[in-house]
Amino acid sequence: MISVMTTMRGQSDPLDDFSRRAVGVDDVSKTVYVAGSGPAVILMPEMPGISPDVARLARWVRDAGFSVYMPSLFGVDGAYPLAEAAQTVVRRACVSAEFRAFAGGGTSPVVSWLRGLARIAHAERGGPGVGAVGLCFTGNFALTMALEPAVIAPVVNHPSLPLDDAGGLEIGDEDAAALAERIGRDGLKVLAYRFENDKWCTGQRFAAYRALLGDAFDGRVLAADAANTNPPPFFRDVVGCAHSAVTAHLVDQDGHPTVQARDEILAFLADRLGRTPAGRSFP
Repeated sequence: MISVMTTMRGQSDPLDDFSRRAVGVDDVSKTVYVAGSGPAVILMPEMPGISPDVARLARWVRDAGFSVYMPSLFGVDGAYPLAEAAQTVVRRACVSAEFRAFAGGGTSPVVSWLRGLARIAHAERGGPGVGAVGLCFTGNFALTMALEPAVIAPVVNHPSLPLDDAGGLEIGDEDAAALAERIGRDGLKVLAYRFENDKWCTGQRFAAYRALLGDAFDGRVLAADAANTNPPPFFRDVVGCAHSAVTAHLVDQDGHPTVQARDEILAFLADRLGRTPAGRSFP
């Protein structure tokens, strides 16, 4: 049974059931919100930041028997996503040296920091390895994090980068070759989700992932009409289509396709990291 703290739609989330830590990697310190016990899962935020819906997903991961590490990468932590964020958070991230938002930029430099976070989380929590869950702007980061050996359960949700190439992958050529080799050598699987007709994460992008990873890429597509029709303003007015399958566009009803996607992600993490969805170790 998964329980989660309720935050009213339209309100910010205080995130006060997470421990707030400063984590340093290679002399760069970032705030990370940590909760739970068991093997670690790095949950990265989507634009425009750690929204109440992203925090809800983090709590679901925590309640499924994992230690969730949620780094603050952009935006205002806990803020309800308003359309105005497009003029501030998104623009700032697109020109930041940490991110490669457009085609030709290769792997985003922030991924090196995230790999370091995965090493730290694995050392702290143990287990066979670490899960990595990316969302939207950070979607592909879950894949490129797999160049860190500790990362054994990458989940790529509706990856939106590069923004100017519908069939592109936000990854450098050397990293792409190394990832394909590592995934083939170690038998890793990559779980991915998108909505059909998503203009930010197209079928062309999923085809590019499959061309790189072959059968190791498990790309699943949800019907557009399964999306929540009343998402926060940023997703209604800026994103403008069914996009965030397990956060803003999730419909929290038993048996709903988006809830099934959430449960499939939790089961994937459990299988790879040696936990049951209820949080008990496999015998």
